[in-house]
Amino acid sequence: MTETVLRIAVREFAPFESAIAAQFADFTRHAGVSARIELDVLDLNALHHNAIAQGGLARGDYDIAFLCTDWLAQAQAMGQLADLAPWMARRPACDYPQGWSPSLTTMQAFAGGVWGLPYHDGPECLVYRKDLLAAAGLAVPQTWTQYHAAARRLHDPARGVNGSVLALFPDGHNGFYDFCIHIWSRGGEPFTAAGRPDFASPQAHAALDFLRALARDDQAVAAEARATDSVRSGMMFAAGQVAMMANWFGFAAYADTAPDSAVRGLVDVAPLPAGPGGGTVSLNVFWVLALGSGSANPALAWDFMRHCTRPEMDLLTTTHGAIGTRRSTWADPAVNAAIPYYHRLEWLHSCARTLPCTTRLADISHIIDDILGQAVTGDRPTGDLLAQAQRRAEALA
Repeated sequence: MTETVLRIAVREFAPFESAIAAQFADFTRHAGVSARIELDVLDLNALHHNAIAQGGLARGDYDIAFLCTDWLAQAQAMGQLADLAPWMARRPACDYPQGWSPSLTTMQAFAGGVWGLPYHDGPECLVYRKDLLAAAGLAVPQTWTQYHAAARRLHDPARGVNGSVLALFPDGHNGFYDFCIHIWSRGGEPFTAAGRPDFASPQAHAALDFLRALARDDQAVAAEARATDSVRSGMMFAAGQVAMMANWFGFAAYADTAPDSAVRGLVDVAPLPAGPGGGTVSLNVFWVLALGSGSANPALAWDFMRHCTRPEMDLLTTTHGAIGTRRSTWADPAVNAAIPYYHRLEWLHSCARTLPCTTRLADISHIIDDILGQAVTGDRPTGDLLAQAQRRAEALA
C-alpha cells in the first residue's frame, strides 16, 4: 500500500519547521492515518515564486502552503487556492471563528470565500533589552526621535551590541512594512480608502527621510541592513547583538524562550513609537495555512489543517517558538509565566492597521524595496524617489 504524502511549502523559520512536523505527528497518531509530510522550506521570495507566481499550488506541487496574508488576494485571483468555506461547512475547524480575535479571521475572508486558517501571529511592536535600557538610565522610547537617540546611546560595538537593527533585505517584507508604519505613525495613509497607493504625501516623505537617516547611522544601527531580513534580525537580537528593534512580537517571544538565546529573561515589548502628528500604531500581517487548489489529497490536507487549529496544537505552535493565534493561547497561564508579556497580543491588535486587499500588494512592496535601497545607498532626493514609486505603483493598476 502506497503511503500518502502531503507536500507543504513552509516559510524558512526553524519554529515553523519543527512545529508543523510535531503537529503532523500528532495528527497521524490521533487520526490513525498512514501518511507523511514533505516540507519544502523556502525564503520569502522563493516561497511566493514557487507557490503563487509559478502556479505551484494550482499545479499540485503543494497541498498546503504557509502564506502571508499580503499574498492571499493575488493567490485567490490566480486560482491557486481552494475555498475553505465548503470544507468548514462539512467538517468545521475547532471553535472557528469565535476562538480568535476578529483581526485574525477577517483578512482571509473575501470574494465570497475563506482562503486560509490562521497559524502564526505577532504584530509589530517595540522589542527591547530591559537590562540595557535600565543600565543606561533610559525610559522606553515614546517617539521615533527618542528611539533614534536611544539607539545611539545603547550602541556599543566594543561589547558587540548594536543600538538597533533594520531588516531592509528586498523581500517585500519588513522594509515595506516599516515604510507604511512610519507613514501611519505620522498621521498619514500609504493607501487611499479605495486601496490606491499614496506615496507622495508629506508623511511619506518624512517616513523615508527617517528610515534613510537611521539606516545610514553607523553609531546607532547594525551594518548591512540591505542584507538583513526579518529572521536574521530576530536571531541577532536573540544572540545579544541588538539592544532594541521595531520588529515582530514573535521575535521577542523567541528570544525569551529559545534554548540557545543569550537574552532569556531580559526581553520586554512596548507599543511602537509615535511620529510627529500621529500616534502609536502596529501592523496586522499574519501567516495562514492555505489549501492548494491542485492538491491531490484535499480531504487529508483539510483534516490536518483543522487539526492545527485545535487549542493544544495552537499552544504547540507557541512552545516551538512561533506565535499561536488563539485567544486561549494568549491567555494561557503557563505561556504567560514563561513570557510575561504574551497576553499583550490582545492590546497590540487593538492598535494594529491592515494593508489593502489587492492582487498587486506583493508587486507594490518590491517597488518600495527598490526605493529604500536607493535611499540608503545613494543620494537621490527623497521627493524624486517617492514620485518614482508612485508612478510605478500606479502603472500596475
